[in-house]
Amino acid sequence: MGYAFDPGKIRWVEGAQQAVKAVNDAGYLAFVVTNQSGIARGLYEERHVRNLHEWMSRELAIGGACIDAFEFCPHHPDGLIERFRVLCNCRKPQPGMIRALLERYSVDIDASFMIGDKQSDLAAAQAAGIAAYLFDGSDLHTFIGPLLTDRSYPPDQSPSHRGGAGTED
Repeated sequence: MGYAFDPGKIRWVEGAQQAVKAVNDAGYLAFVVTNQSGIARGLYEERHVRNLHEWMSRELAIGGACIDAFEFCPHHPDGLIERFRVLCNCRKPQPGMIRALLERYSVDIDASFMIGDKQSDLAAAQAAGIAAYLFDGSDLHTFIGPLLTDRSYPPDQSPSHRGGAGTED
């Protein structure tokens, strides 16, 4: 609800926690990439976003799910906070956040995919060479199931070489 920084205002999309668990169980790394223009606009600070991500991690852990890494972009060209008022390569639809994750983690780009709820999410993934799917807003676990099945690997392949599945926060 509104800018995503306050855990008290976060409402999980139906099936989101189960979807992350399914990604984990399929051997994928799970990433979140999110634009956080509220930082540049002076509405909240980076620490609030980090606190939100820590809260999300704790909530997911209750169900045995895990996000392997969170990336966020605090920039916006119209921001009120000068140090964040920039055109950058990390703000979606630019692929900077995804590329940063690809540099830090060993993933199979061809097996990786991103699920987003905006065209800018898909554009960022495609610019990084990752398949992208527009989430229809229904049940995320149901939505992701066929994507994991279609991209499954032989049982003897090490999960550390599998792709990454990203979601937009």
